[in-house]
Amino acid sequence: MNAPHPAARAFAWAGGALFVAALVYFLFSYSVTFGEIVEGKAAPGAIAFNLVLFSAFALHHSIFARDAVRAFVRRAVFAPLERSVYVWVASLMLIGVCYAWRPVAGLAWQIPSPWNWALVPVQLCGVWLTLRATAVIDGLELAGLRQVMNPQSPASAKASAGLAEAPFGREGGPNPQSPMEFKTDGPYGWVRHPIYLGWILLVFAVGTMTMTRLVLALVSSVYILIAIPFEERTLRAHSGRAYDDYMKRVPWKLIPRFF
Repeated sequence: MNAPHPAARAFAWAGGALFVAALVYFLFSYSVTFGEIVEGKAAPGAIAFNLVLFSAFALHHSIFARDAVRAFVRRAVFAPLERSVYVWVASLMLIGVCYAWRPVAGLAWQIPSPWNWALVPVQLCGVWLTLRATAVIDGLELAGLRQVMNPQSPASAKASAGLAEAPFGREGGPNPQSPMEFKTDGPYGWVRHPIYLGWILLVFAVGTMTMTRLVLALVSSVYILIAIPFEERTLRAHSGRAYDDYMKRVPWKLIPRFF
């Protein structure tokens, strides 16, 4: 395969920058905007709008995970840009979700100071878990950069897949030309979906749980629970017995010795 055109590299690197910007914008929105307490009663209309908004974001992942759609993207663009196209769309949609998310009146809980500081290490653990798991599976590949930097090297699939793992999905895509490898390094030796676990810790370990935050935390967690069986079924179908063996070595999906 020829070296990628400079425009392809620029597209991929811009997508990587957008990927980071989307995550930073989410953290800002969840920490600041979503943390504002809105007086009054929770409006069903705002909750319904937010559910539809997040469902559209989740549906995007499900559509892009289909083999037919991925094959179409590879034919339509320079093949190594497949992941980068996904990252562009997912990043823009995450920014759109955060921007358009409607405030929901009400407060689920509020832990007074200084006791609320006890949750900070839990949130930091969620951040560390996400970053550590991303490092294991290669953050550059996750952002669509590795595929363009080294197009001769087949994209790897290093562990269990996901959307959203974090929150864009980490499935590089099964490659029939090379065997899939499922790492048990670090967090992937504890649970099969550590990025999902990191997300759950991040969104729930807050001292002030506004209803705006709670709707996002609940709907995203429900999506995770629904998505995991489908993602694992896809991985089992594309990896021979590699993922079955990984499941035997790491039996827990999200919580060690529980689930």
